[in-house]
Amino acid sequence: MENKDFVSELPKNERLVLHEHAPLPPRLIFNIIREEGEAELKRPFQALVFSGLAAGILVSFSFLFRSIFHMHMGDSPMEPLVSCLGYTVGFIIVILGRMQLFTENPITTIIPLLSEWSWTRFCEVVRLWATVFLFNIIGTAIAAVFYSSPYTLSPEIEAAMHEVAVNVMHLGPLENILRGIPAGILIAAIVWISPQTKYFRFVMIMFLVYFIALGDFAHVVVGSCEMAFEVIANDADFFDYFFRFLLPCGLGNIIGGTVIFTLLVYYQVSKELIVGKAKKTRK
Repeated sequence: MENKDFVSELPKNERLVLHEHAPLPPRLIFNIIREEGEAELKRPFQALVFSGLAAGILVSFSFLFRSIFHMHMGDSPMEPLVSCLGYTVGFIIVILGRMQLFTENPITTIIPLLSEWSWTRFCEVVRLWATVFLFNIIGTAIAAVFYSSPYTLSPEIEAAMHEVAVNVMHLGPLENILRGIPAGILIAAIVWISPQTKYFRFVMIMFLVYFIALGDFAHVVVGSCEMAFEVIANDADFFDYFFRFLLPCGLGNIIGGTVIFTLLVYYQVSKELIVGKAKKTRK
């Protein structure tokens, strides 16, 4: 009561400033993401296709610019700290450009499903996940073909891209699952934190994606471009692409983004949501 009295005694302009600086409660963040998820689930198939395709192509810049930074840094001890900054480029473009990236969907679309379960909604989620994942992967394949052309990049950059892709190519299925989990958690965290970071989302995205690269975690979409690049160069085969990387890493990203992060934040606010529904029902 004392706090309410104190706030009510403030001038109107000071109360507005106080509200603007107050952190958003978890329940409100949950509902903001739920609203975004509802909108995504209703998007036409064609919009999902082109958004997913664009995201797959543009996120490949993370692979390209990490390789360019790696080329310039050479054997310097600072190489990982600098080259990992290049990894943030594609994510910044895709996330700020509001394109469909598969690893954002495990939290954005699962929250509406958890809030109001139905088989119809479940089918909508499956439709969106399958469409976005497929066209993300097609987009990265197109980018890999483009980068593999002898007329696109210099031999030095191409060699650096092979050196960067080696890290993904040499991991086994279990390693890709385990390394995919932290990446899924961090991408889901970007979605969860975004409503709080309206004026510095660029910095927040760059910071968290930077640590995905620095920790050598596995991201299924960027990694699929790296693996496709190696397949085209005949340094890997389709078994490596699908069964050593794509499916295990995708599973790890889903476990991190959905099973761990999304369920934890859901149960954090679930009781408040039940109370809110009960109040609406009584009204």
